[in-house]
Amino acid sequence: MENVTTARILVIEDEDRIRQFLQRGLAYEGYRVDPAADGRTGLDMARDNPPDLVLLDIMLPGIDGFEVCRRLRAASDVPILMLTAKESIEDRVTGLDAGADDYLTKPFSFDELLARVRALLRRAQPAKPQVYRFADLELDTGTRQGRRAGKTFDLTAKEYELLELFMRHPRQVLTRDVIFDRVWNYDFGGESNIIEVYVRYLRQKTEHDDLPRLIHTVRGIGYVLREE
Repeated sequence: MENVTTARILVIEDEDRIRQFLQRGLAYEGYRVDPAADGRTGLDMARDNPPDLVLLDIMLPGIDGFEVCRRLRAASDVPILMLTAKESIEDRVTGLDAGADDYLTKPFSFDELLARVRALLRRAQPAKPQVYRFADLELDTGTRQGRRAGKTFDLTAKEYELLELFMRHPRQVLTRDVIFDRVWNYDFGGESNIIEVYVRYLRQKTEHDDLPRLIHTVRGIGYVLREE
């Protein structure tokens, strides 16, 4: 990983005006920028010259941004910030499930985009791997895999972040607001059920073979990792 201020950013955006705007603005801030106007070109550039971060539009000609994201994530752990004009919760969930680390809706403030870029680059800085343990549940920060009762399971990017949050705060009730802030970094709105969706995903993976529940609902407040 390059120093955050000299990182290489791959911008995959088909709108010339936005792509050039991002290229100029990021270059002015000291980043090295590789622009691509479509998904196929972006994937080829990522393979030939791996970036430190990807800014990825969803509405692309040919291969759409969701599929580009899946292919990028299958090949590496590069931070991916998705850019889109779509505002629906369903589209955000689809992007995050595809492996995106963050999501920004157009039109956006360039200062906000820079802040998210810096945050993602800091988060991607190498850290000494460790293994969190609670009861018979383990989370390996090096492999980003979970393990319970001798069975290892894979995690998507957001599943990992959510489970890591629980593992770092065992037996502590985490409110919905705290989870939104720590895992998604922005507000999906009070009516969103995205936390419930991801808690359900984690329960499916951690409660295999009828193992006792560890992630419990605290009605009207949030969730807690504790033994039954």
